Amino acid sequence: MNLLLRRINKSISFLSLFLILTVVSLSACKNTAETKVFPAKIQPPNVIVILVDDAGYADFGFMGCEDLETPNIDRLAKSGAVLTDAHVSATVCAPSRAGLMTGKYQQRFGFEANGTGYGGSGDIGLSDNVVTMADVFKENGYKTLALGKWHLGAEQSDHPNQRGFDEFFGFEAGSRSYFPEKNPTKKKMLQHNGKRVLFDGYLTDVLGDQSVKFVEENKNNPFFMYLAFNAVHTPMEAKVEHLEKYKDHSRQKLAAMTWSLDENVGKLQQKLKDLGLEENTLIYFLSDNGGAANNSSSGGPLKGWKGNKFEGGHRVPFVVSWPKQIKAGQTFDGLSSSLDIFTTALAAADIKKADDLVLDGVNLLPYLQGEKTGDPHEKLFWRKLEEAGARVGDFKLVRLQDYGATLYNLEEDLGETVNLETSETKTYQLLQDELKAWESKMMAPLWGEERSWMDVTYHIHQRLMENKAVLYSNPGAMKNKRSKKQ
Repeated sequence: MNLLLRRINKSISFLSLFLILTVVSLSACKNTAETKVFPAKIQPPNVIVILVDDAGYADFGFMGCEDLETPNIDRLAKSGAVLTDAHVSATVCAPSRAGLMTGKYQQRFGFEANGTGYGGSGDIGLSDNVVTMADVFKENGYKTLALGKWHLGAEQSDHPNQRGFDEFFGFEAGSRSYFPEKNPTKKKMLQHNGKRVLFDGYLTDVLGDQSVKFVEENKNNPFFMYLAFNAVHTPMEAKVEHLEKYKDHSRQKLAAMTWSLDENVGKLQQKLKDLGLEENTLIYFLSDNGGAANNSSSGGPLKGWKGNKFEGGHRVPFVVSWPKQIKAGQTFDGLSSSLDIFTTALAAADIKKADDLVLDGVNLLPYLQGEKTGDPHEKLFWRKLEEAGARVGDFKLVRLQDYGATLYNLEEDLGETVNLETSETKTYQLLQDELKAWESKMMAPLWGEERSWMDVTYHIHQRLMENKAVLYSNPGAMKNKRSKKQ
């Protein structure tokens, strides 16, 4: 304004100057009013990913469960869309999280097995050149927070604070006790940005409280929250009062742990509502893989569980809620993936994807808003070391190294019981070819897993492919079984 005044001829009367300043002021007011007409330009949606651990496909009320109580999670499901044919990119924790966080098949950067570096490779985790969802949101003005289980590497370069998160309140390992530990390892200690946090009470409550605190602190700024509860992963530990609540339940510990999980999802929902943020917050809710063999979870009609390439290993409960943009009460049956979270979130926030950023996900918004119909994905693929799977349309292939492959029509046989290898030879070959073509674009795994676990996984796949009972589901049981035979 000083420059403008210097350029005004000194002969201009005070009245003329007053009129000029009045016009400028009115123009500024007009621009402010116009900005308020388009709040989406200044109020991008908050984005929250709620990732639970080892939850069964059929273990929530919105998925038909009748013996586990999940009223708050069910309410979240009713506020948006339930995706019934949704899958994660891996059947175990770490690689599944790597795919979700990067929006691409984790095999593109060699992150294929659990353990983040077992076998002499160190705890290498994510490749240094891989871009995370948090990286992109942070670069675009979002406050970013990771809560709970990380399990994406424990080297310094893999720490959440180095992977796009302003704040990390959680632990690096794949599991830990839900109660305080006297001398936890560095990977298992609860920390805030690298510094140990001492806590009282139950970890699921602690993480829920932190999610509420973060929302309160960032209510005036768009935020991206990755809320990775370790519930309902082992150890099967619950609060005394909840164990008492379910003392006669056939799945007592799981029921109690699920109730705590639901309570804390409810805390977060209530805080968003109280602050007027609920309508413009995009929330994803899903499990990192299928239910585990050791936590009493249920896959309902699905075959298999965590760790194998049958539907029970990678088809997961999946909710997308954004009341401002997605009609409530939907059921969406199209083929979708956790890989879609990154791509969809970018579209929701109106963030342009960098040209060199490779994403394998699809923007789900046009499907959930009724602009498109059908399947977001024509094909999906899975691989962990010796086991692999492929989905093309309604057909599913499960392949076991040095053993063979089986083919199923999921539309007619969701339980994967009828092998169509010999009756659908052309389709069988098509899926074999599609899987090999996909593999040709991926990296070889940078690390493996302990041989004893690989042997168990191999045994499980072979027995399930033959529709036979699994004899053991962990190395200890396998060793005991062999000893008895000898």
